[in-house]
Amino acid sequence: KNEQSQCHIIEKRQVFPLNSNKMKCSAAILSLLVSGASAFAPASSSAESKIVMADSKSDLTALADAANPVVKYYDPLSLADADFWGQGTDATIGFLRHAEIKHSRVAMAAFVGYCVQSNYHFPWAQTLAGAPHPAVSLGPEAQWDATPANAKWQILTVIGLLEIWDECGGGGSMPHYMRGRQPGKYPTFENFRNEVHFVLDLYDPFGLFKNMKDEQKERRLVMEINNGRLAMLGIFGFLSADKVEGSVPLLKGIAKQYDGDIMAPFSADFTLFGT
Repeated sequence: KNEQSQCHIIEKRQVFPLNSNKMKCSAAILSLLVSGASAFAPASSSAESKIVMADSKSDLTALADAANPVVKYYDPLSLADADFWGQGTDATIGFLRHAEIKHSRVAMAAFVGYCVQSNYHFPWAQTLAGAPHPAVSLGPEAQWDATPANAKWQILTVIGLLEIWDECGGGGSMPHYMRGRQPGKYPTFENFRNEVHFVLDLYDPFGLFKNMKDEQKERRLVMEINNGRLAMLGIFGFLSADKVEGSVPLLKGIAKQYDGDIMAPFSADFTLFGT
């Protein structure tokens, strides 16, 4: 590559920057999962090497080597060579990278939420009518089923609004993740604060990490990817064990059988298009 193309690449890239027995078992599983995450820990690198969290195939290879030195780069479906919606391979990789990080964060929240809900619920009323939060004895999936439809709509509406804010780049404050934005970087609410009302940012709302060194950012972002991948396995393990008895031997005696439809957000016969 000539010097001009190398400069172009450098300019384009961005550096990322349970009742008592059940609770004991859950704590044991959590500690096993946390210790297991060390197997996915990034290999130490020299001060000269940098993990470029951008949207090219070479970046994916470098990231894969850092995230898992054993498996390294693995793309059996050749998704990194795909061209989604005719936007080019770099845009496609940006889409896939952003999607993975987003799903990883949701999975981490879901895994922690599952463990908390299995042991604790808020002591105050859930509804204006005074109805309490669903009992811990129900299990997380049944707790969701027992949550009023209006509450579910409120949760899903907030999620939808956050998605819209992400897609529009925070009101135009940053480019789309298929157009050069750092994958996984959620926009700040600065425009919303200026035009509507005050609201804290999702990441680092108090500015505690604004002076973090680039090397530390890179290391933590690779750790986030590994933890997110592990969390996806973890939450699906819980759901599988609850739905299919004995499907996850490690969770035998901990999983609580659930006979409902995990993939139905409201009810098994719910549809947006009527009956």
